[in-house]
Amino acid sequence: MDHLLAAVDLGSNSFRLSIGRVVHQNGVAQIYQIDRLKETVRLAAGLRQDKQLDGPAIERAIAVLERFGERLRSFQPDRVRAVATNTFRVARNTSDFLPDAEAALGFPIDVIAGREEARLIYLGVMHSLPPSDDRRLVIDIGGGSTEVIIGRGFEPHLLTSLYMGCVSYSRQFFDDGLVDAHRMKQAEMAARREIEVISKQYRKMGWKAAYGSSGTAKALYAILGECAFSSGGITRAGMNKLKERIIRTGRVIAEELPGIKPDRSDVLPGGLAIMIALFDELNIDVMQTGDGALRLGVLYDLLGRHDQHDKRDESVRQFMKRYHVDVRQARRVRETALAFFDAVLPGDKEEHFDLRRALGWAADLHEVGLTITHNGYHRHTAYVLENADMPGFSRADQQLIALLTLAHQGKLGKVEGLVRDRAQWLAILSLRLAVLLFRRRQDMAQLPLSVSVKGASIVVKVQTRWLAGHPLSDFTLRAEDSEWRKVGFAFDLLEN
Repeated sequence: MDHLLAAVDLGSNSFRLSIGRVVHQNGVAQIYQIDRLKETVRLAAGLRQDKQLDGPAIERAIAVLERFGERLRSFQPDRVRAVATNTFRVARNTSDFLPDAEAALGFPIDVIAGREEARLIYLGVMHSLPPSDDRRLVIDIGGGSTEVIIGRGFEPHLLTSLYMGCVSYSRQFFDDGLVDAHRMKQAEMAARREIEVISKQYRKMGWKAAYGSSGTAKALYAILGECAFSSGGITRAGMNKLKERIIRTGRVIAEELPGIKPDRSDVLPGGLAIMIALFDELNIDVMQTGDGALRLGVLYDLLGRHDQHDKRDESVRQFMKRYHVDVRQARRVRETALAFFDAVLPGDKEEHFDLRRALGWAADLHEVGLTITHNGYHRHTAYVLENADMPGFSRADQQLIALLTLAHQGKLGKVEGLVRDRAQWLAILSLRLAVLLFRRRQDMAQLPLSVSVKGASIVVKVQTRWLAGHPLSDFTLRAEDSEWRKVGFAFDLLEN
């Protein structure tokens, strides 16, 4: 199984599972998809006005995830990545049903931000196209959001996620399935209002060729071709002919539209309105389709993590540069925090692998907030890391790093309700001690203290001579005692 990777794409319309076989040839890794599963869930259709996902939608999702989970049962955790998109992002009760969803699938589910979704979509599409040095426009109309990307090669330059999709627009403007000229015009104008915010910037950058990804684009490409509305891909003229046909019949009749799949009929009007608006606002002449999509992008991103090209490491480096982080200080804190972490959690390294990586990133970035203000900088750091666009990171990743940086100094009570388990407390302990030790921002030939933890008892052994020469560190270490006792740990400082 070492040569197989799996990606699970939990979209607002459909859930997809892709399994790819990794083949290395001449030093280049390629992924060949060997198995695919797709089930229409219509998750966005279950989103009520109060942004709560209703029971039937959750039940449909859980049932599909159980079936996917059976297929993935033999996979190791580091070989699978599941990503959830717009409906998971906007639903207010996601945290309530997410544990059940993860239990059904058997793997963690990353709820990714819109720009991260756009990055992965672009990566997937580019891996399915011939190489080119030209700028390319990629558009993915999903069930609840639409991603618009311009990039060159495998690097995206502009990334946007718009809050409109084929399911949400079909539900909003064509809820009873009826389509007329007035409703279609309303849907198009609503979409144009969303797009006009970005249109000037995208038109200014420009592109050589445009590609559509996923269901709506592929459906339009097939329908326009088989109905002879267009002979060279998706065009404005072809879509107008399709629109006139649907308005004339009053609804989407699958039997009269060769090329359409039965599960696409209900959401075609919303998707068509959005695509017409995109063509009008961005001045698109013609669009081809790309076979790659979010799930292929997830597979290649996962492959990069195994090949030591983790996008998250690159994002951390970029953040360190953007926020003028003291690289030498970050290195001191990182190395020491990880050494302490290994000492207090000496067991199964695989069990705490993700937490250890998060601790390293938190150490790298713990001083990001200093570019805003020194006073309470750890709070600014945590806010930035939780809310900024960090390519490669899921929301859960960012929340964990933000938690560690928020807790690295000051009162521990502020994070007591956020820490999930003992291991996270020990990661916080490791970071706090590392930051404390290097307050003077100087290298040390040898660490003057060691730490061990048994149960809820923390023991810090420190050299008496060093402590005598560092009164501020002495004071700060002794203050840790009261903080850790407040959150249920005993903290003993022993001199030797």
